[in-house]
Amino acid sequence: MSSASAPGPAPASLTLWDEEDFQGRRCRLLSDCANVCERGGLPRVRSVKVENGVWVAFEYPDFQGQQFILEKGDYPRWSAWSGSSSHNSNQLLSFRPVLCANHNDSRVTLFERDNFQGCKFDLVDDYPSLPSMGWASKDVGSLRVSSGAWVAYQYPGYRGYQYVLERDQHSGQFHTYSEFGTQAHTGQLQSIRRVQH
Repeated sequence: MSSASAPGPAPASLTLWDEEDFQGRRCRLLSDCANVCERGGLPRVRSVKVENGVWVAFEYPDFQGQQFILEKGDYPRWSAWSGSSSHNSNQLLSFRPVLCANHNDSRVTLFERDNFQGCKFDLVDDYPSLPSMGWASKDVGSLRVSSGAWVAYQYPGYRGYQYVLERDQHSGQFHTYSEFGTQAHTGQLQSIRRVQH
């Protein structure tokens, strides 16, 4: 008698449209896409449907600019993934899937200063407000992702600029805030959460 192995997770997939509310031309992605204009033939992305996996989307080609975490679900317009209707950009031009770990295994350490110096704060859970949880500074100088994937936000309540932080980026070692992402002009991080599967 043979036992069937449990199926693995479904491969990451998402569908993009060049107009809001899932209208216009569309393109489906199953892997990294450094430039949706070239590969998918879309001039811009105005709505997204994530069928499987977790993705990080970028404002510009080659995984540059502001980052946005896209978990399973529908994103009919810019405000759905940015958390703001007042943001002045309305494009997403590159995408890549995020490798997630089991929530029970997620761990990140924040440091007050560059190169893992100063006060530190070990996290294994979601924190909607780092200051209210005891983090004295509004800035994070460096951090170390031991396991899992995390998304950190500029402001409390998971608002503002987003930074997707993974173990496979920089081997999980972010020596300075500028390594959080190309749009990181300060180390201001005030909330952080684990990326959902």
